[in-house]
Amino acid sequence: MDLKHVDKFAKEMIFEAGRRIRQSFSYDLKIETKSGANDLVTNVDRETELFFIESIKAFDATHKVLGEEGMGEKVHSLEGPVWIIDPIDGTMNFVKQHRHFFITIGFYVDGVGKLGYIFDVMREDLFCAIAGEGAWYNGSPLRKLQPLTIDEAVIGINASWVTPNKHINHEKIIELVRTVRGTRSYGSAAMEIAFVVSGKLDAYISMRLAPWDIGGGIVIAKEVGAIATNLNGQDCDLLNSDTFIIANPYIHHKIVEDYIEEK
Repeated sequence: MDLKHVDKFAKEMIFEAGRRIRQSFSYDLKIETKSGANDLVTNVDRETELFFIESIKAFDATHKVLGEEGMGEKVHSLEGPVWIIDPIDGTMNFVKQHRHFFITIGFYVDGVGKLGYIFDVMREDLFCAIAGEGAWYNGSPLRKLQPLTIDEAVIGINASWVTPNKHINHEKIIELVRTVRGTRSYGSAAMEIAFVVSGKLDAYISMRLAPWDIGGGIVIAKEVGAIATNLNGQDCDLLNSDTFIIANPYIHHKIVEDYIEEK
């Protein structure tokens, strides 16, 4: 498979999807809830995913598409070429702010990440990678992540995890928050992953992310030396939702071993 050819197609598709999303602000959004009041979907999410599916099938009908909104076929394995797509990551930001939302795409072949993309729709900023060939931000190479200690780190984490909850020992997370230099929460997993791979954040932690939230970011992470796993330090599950951490390699294991205690 010619990955450069697939990469060229993917970038053209992503930029066109971004253009369509920006144009969508000229007409009314139709907003629905999915699993709960904070889990939103809009007509633009669905239209964008359908655009990706139709484009990919026209490019090569044998390719499978695993998308957040379930507009395509059911994908039960990562055999063969599989696209893992979130048409709009950060839908709440999209609805409320009209900014800080991202397209994120991973291209896998037999379960191995080959291409990764995270695209800031409003700024038209593209983070991308080709496995084994490096990662780029708007065409400029992303460098390998530099050494640091945990007390120098700025991490992305939702504030709800420092309050009593059923998922994780919040006292350990409070200890982590007190140890690091600072914390941030941006409302988009793709945005926080993009910030880790570019060194703007040093780690990002979540209790539950789906394959489409992380598929593209994992490919980029490997190219800059970041480590992406679940909170047990195991490989990420790209067919089911799971916990997630991506971090600078110099602090990943310390966070997992010293500060994460699942219930």
